[in-house]
Amino acid sequence: MSESNSTWTELARRELKDRPLESICTQTPEGISIKPLYTIEDSPAAAAEAIPGVAPFARGVRATMYTGRPWTIRQYAGFSTAEASNAFYRKNLAAGQKGLSVAFDLATHRGYDSDHERVVGDVGKAGVAIDTVEDMKILFDGIPLDKMSVSMTMNGAVLPILAMFIVAGEEQGYDQSLLSGTVQNDVLKEFMVRNTYIYPPEPSMRIVADIIDYTSREMPRFNSISISGYHMQEAGANLAQELAYTLADGMEYVRAAQSKGLDIDAFAGRLSFFFCIGMDFFMEVAKLRAARMLWSRIMTDLGAQKESSKLLRTHCQTSGVSLTEQDPYNNVVRTAYEALAAVLGGTQSLHTNSFDEAIALPTEASARIARNTQLILQHETGVTRTVDPLGGSYYVESLTSELMETAWAMIQEIEEHGGMTKALLDGLPKRRIEEAATARQARVDNGDDVIVGVNQYRLENEVPIDVHRVDNAEVRRQQIERLKRVRRERDEAICAKSLADLTQIAKSQSGNLLAAAVDAARNRATLGEISDALESEFGRHQAKTEVVSGIYQKQSETSPEFLHVKKRVEDFKTSHGRAPHLLVAKMGQDGHDRGAKVIASSFGDIGFKIGMSDLFLTPEEVADLCIKDGVDVVGVSSLAGGHQTLIPQLINLLADKGRADIKVVCGGVIPEQDYEALRDAGVAEIFGPGTSVIDAANAVLGQILGERRNR
Repeated sequence: MSESNSTWTELARRELKDRPLESICTQTPEGISIKPLYTIEDSPAAAAEAIPGVAPFARGVRATMYTGRPWTIRQYAGFSTAEASNAFYRKNLAAGQKGLSVAFDLATHRGYDSDHERVVGDVGKAGVAIDTVEDMKILFDGIPLDKMSVSMTMNGAVLPILAMFIVAGEEQGYDQSLLSGTVQNDVLKEFMVRNTYIYPPEPSMRIVADIIDYTSREMPRFNSISISGYHMQEAGANLAQELAYTLADGMEYVRAAQSKGLDIDAFAGRLSFFFCIGMDFFMEVAKLRAARMLWSRIMTDLGAQKESSKLLRTHCQTSGVSLTEQDPYNNVVRTAYEALAAVLGGTQSLHTNSFDEAIALPTEASARIARNTQLILQHETGVTRTVDPLGGSYYVESLTSELMETAWAMIQEIEEHGGMTKALLDGLPKRRIEEAATARQARVDNGDDVIVGVNQYRLENEVPIDVHRVDNAEVRRQQIERLKRVRRERDEAICAKSLADLTQIAKSQSGNLLAAAVDAARNRATLGEISDALESEFGRHQAKTEVVSGIYQKQSETSPEFLHVKKRVEDFKTSHGRAPHLLVAKMGQDGHDRGAKVIASSFGDIGFKIGMSDLFLTPEEVADLCIKDGVDVVGVSSLAGGHQTLIPQLINLLADKGRADIKVVCGGVIPEQDYEALRDAGVAEIFGPGTSVIDAANAVLGQILGERRNR
């Protein structure tokens, strides 16, 4: 120990008096021990030699970084119809936004046209509905696609969406070689966390490779894939998991492209990444630095020769899961801190969430605050004056090194499974993330992790805020009318032939699927028809539903509140001869299952008998499952706005089938303004974001016992 460290240790012990020095040491969820003091001895020797723009790029991918050009301001948005989203985009671009990031509704993500019977509650709710080239042309009306960079978050239905974007550009008068932007095209994380997949993993990977192949030849300005860790952190992954599994996905995609005969240096420059930025400020900064260094190492090992092939370019988005329904104006502050972490970590572009997104779609006013958060960072804080302001920080450099080591060990575990596709089939990363999510919920419920306004410093009375509403029924009606018009006016024979050609290419394992999808889109095949043409050969993937156990109990075994509700459940078992029975259900095309899985896992640890439905069920299917399993309560998880349509349907179906006694409760992103209508429809309990699992378990048990409580 150096003399300076010895001096500090003595001073610290005097200040702490009776407390041991270890009492001010902490550990992160990633297992990294945080010391109260960092000195030059903790900083890796290589940190002093690091130069921005030089491999392994710890200090940034460009020599001048923001001093030469600031990051690109993007806002991820899309809702309702193409007309409504287009108007929103044009206002934001006029107000300083520099690039477009398109959010599609869940029907589109899952490859269904708006008139499909399975998407009644989903059309236009969590993004914009796109069924045809005509929709895509309206979406970008008045926006020059040869000049505007467009990012599209699309994975499952990536072929028809990218094909329609290409055709929309052509019909604006721009050759596809002039189009710039990014398509997410990251299907592996869909099987891990997000669940907006369509086809099984193997044919999905073929689609990814064909898009990389096509764009590398025909669209030199377009990024063919955005490898996403964002949804992993949103699903509960710790930062080391997000980092490791994202880079492991990237390795799998590179190998898939190489298997098509592509030279790594021919396509590596069009790969990009997408990370979530949460509230652990310095860890997030270190994560982006570690990601660049690890990717440089990985690409070198995979055979890249050009320095530009080893760059990790990334877009970042502030965390959605850190946003709270309670005291929501706190979210403005959270987003600002997260945005600063992304910038100090060296992102190339950034989206800042609106403060009301834990409740509903953002309003125009909340979106303006989110956008201005970035403008203030760029123009008022001075963060663009120098490259990598935190470079050389003993703490940040040490965190970067430790995160690299932790993530690298996880990557090697994936490699030992034979790569990410095989690891996903074994369920390894999904299980690890679900364990981390359940442990995090227990820490919040027990007060170990403080969330201001939620588990501490909570307001006595919440003030309702205005929310953005979408008339799902009206949007669907408009989309169906447009679908009918397109089908009526197209040449049916030519359209049918292009769809048959697409199926044949899928079957033959030769030809390029994107090229065939572009032909089908030119002939006005719809998104659902293109998806069906592929599904006829590839099939539609059905995930196996599993729930982890023991994690919540381990974190909560000394909590008096946990022990109390567990005793109540034990008393129920004694008096009734069975456990209270809860089915956790997902309806519609909402694949977000973090909340549902956490509830199922934690309620199971408390002692409930738990059933967990498959994803993407209709109200009819859920009602039948409730009756077949003989449940006491069905809990519906809703995060995409479908609750207004689907939950009343479920309640009516249970009544029609003679089981009105089965209680229906719901939770998720549900605006308080919707509570009255849901209760009028017969919903017994509503649990908004931030609800303690213990409180929810007591309330659900009370419903089964027929107890009344004040809301």
